[in-house]
Amino acid sequence: MRPRFADRFRTAPPRETAQPDLTEVLETGVTVATGLRAPAGSPAAVDALRRLAGLCGADAAGLLVPGRGESWWGPGRDDGLALGLRARTGGRRLAEGDLLALPVPVDPDSAALDPVLVLGGAVGLPAARRAAGFVADALERAALEAGAADAEAARLRELRAQISPHFVYNALTTIASFVRSDPSRARDLLETFAEFIRHSLAARGDYTPLADEFRSVEAYLTLARAVLGERLRVQVRVAPEVLPVPIPVLALQPLVENAVQHGVERTPDGGLVQVSGEAEGDVCVIAVEDDGPGMNPEHARAVLAGTAEGAGLALVNVDRRLRAVYGPEHGLVIETAPGAGTRIVLRVPRFQPGVVA
Repeated sequence: MRPRFADRFRTAPPRETAQPDLTEVLETGVTVATGLRAPAGSPAAVDALRRLAGLCGADAAGLLVPGRGESWWGPGRDDGLALGLRARTGGRRLAEGDLLALPVPVDPDSAALDPVLVLGGAVGLPAARRAAGFVADALERAALEAGAADAEAARLRELRAQISPHFVYNALTTIASFVRSDPSRARDLLETFAEFIRHSLAARGDYTPLADEFRSVEAYLTLARAVLGERLRVQVRVAPEVLPVPIPVLALQPLVENAVQHGVERTPDGGLVQVSGEAEGDVCVIAVEDDGPGMNPEHARAVLAGTAEGAGLALVNVDRRLRAVYGPEHGLVIETAPGAGTRIVLRVPRFQPGVVA
């Protein structure tokens, strides 16, 4: 039997409240973080501030980044930016009317002035601090990405600077030797040399289709065969479906040059260099193999680590560039043993966001 007063004391059903769409909040956060890394004053940067203001309940928002300029969304631009400049100069939080300016420390070890976030409207200090922390994370990631891009460019410049002067001298000497005896071949080799130099040294983007990289490799091998004669035997096999795959510029040619120098030139009778490219699902597998003297696997690991005595930096640079672009699992793999030749394999995704030739 129910108690007489059970209904009187029954708990009332909870009042339904509107819950934010988690997916929408996450997408907004990603858009804000991406936009804050855009150039100051750009539509993307202004839209990011609009969305950030919406997240923390502000009527206006501004961001002042030393060396990059200012972005603003909403009313009160002049007063807000002026307050932001004073906060940046003084290095402390300032409030004036309904405006609040907060320095955003990105690099505590730097003596440079901090960026400043300015919010307008009835925004509580806890919400403003959380917004400033979000901005600091976005700007720090932008600085890391810029540093990675600078390092990638430096490694590419270093690779271009490492084109063997010995090889260039021998190639030009060989071409010159044919000028009188075989002018047609001399002309063809000179055109091949020009193609090799154009691909290796010309200013271009960070990525190139695999087809272009293979053309540069074939140009290099043509010149190397002119220099080494019958000592160098070559096999190049590439599947048509991987030719459009974008890869970092000069990711392949240094591997082939390494095979010729360390696998063929060091063998009295010469040797065979094989270059292949094929698709394995969503991955493009490229291999460079020689039947030269090979090396101890421990030495191969030291080469990639950059600690091998007398080892060049070309393989190290290629390995680090691949890892920086595609992730740590996409570095070079060296398969070798004394007397068993050397096979270097690189695997790159056929489709990678942000990698476009």
